[in-house]
Amino acid sequence: MASKKLLKSQDVKAKVVKQLVEEIKKARTIMVVSIKGLPSKQFQDIKKSIRDIANVKVAKKNILLRTIKCFGNESILPLENHINENCAFVISNMEGYELAGILNKKKSAVYAKAGQIALSDIEIKDGPTDLLPGPAISELGALGLIVSVESGKIAIKKSKVVVKEGEVIKENVAAVLQKLNIQPFSVGLNPVAIYDSNTGKIYSQINIDPEGVSNELKISASKSLGFAQKIGYVCRQTIGYFLAKANMEANALQLKLGGSN
Repeated sequence: MASKKLLKSQDVKAKVVKQLVEEIKKARTIMVVSIKGLPSKQFQDIKKSIRDIANVKVAKKNILLRTIKCFGNESILPLENHINENCAFVISNMEGYELAGILNKKKSAVYAKAGQIALSDIEIKDGPTDLLPGPAISELGALGLIVSVESGKIAIKKSKVVVKEGEVIKENVAAVLQKLNIQPFSVGLNPVAIYDSNTGKIYSQINIDPEGVSNELKISASKSLGFAQKIGYVCRQTIGYFLAKANMEANALQLKLGGSN
């Protein structure tokens, strides 16, 4: 009986692997994503919202690894190094980084839990709160926050970083953050690695930061005009500057020549 159950289990696994292989062979992008800490509701919401552009396949680690081995292309094999527990495949015909950008927008803000590591500084900003005077005053004071009572509610007088990047979040800090409705973490399908079947390449260390890229572009754009003028690069944006400069130099030369006569 036990051997029959084992054989049946092996048949089921083989069937799942075969189906996954067939699906990813038809796709451009196979993305390994982490689903660690992602609540079931958020997972189902994300899966449903992207079903027109991608399929999310959750399976045990050994199934995902067997799928990679059975794919039949050596270029995908290094993807094994990025598959851990709590991983899934996102299979799509969309370009990998474009898909990662969409997944980034699907993330949901969540409250901090005791024991989590802060990914960046967590700051409680000054200003009014919805908290009533009482035990909350002591709880806020325990974090070094200066408070007062204004219009019957607690107000924070000075902003303060209560957890620095890399520090463990303590239980009392997590409780205060929740009371203040501060959600410093986000959950979603976090891209770990991307395999592009068109190029046969694997991309890792995927950092999708549209706001940061936008700020960098603005800074670069603000510096580009001065740089172009300095190196003498002529274009529509710099031609006015060079003509004005040439006119000034011509006038200065004319005055100098006129003065020598």
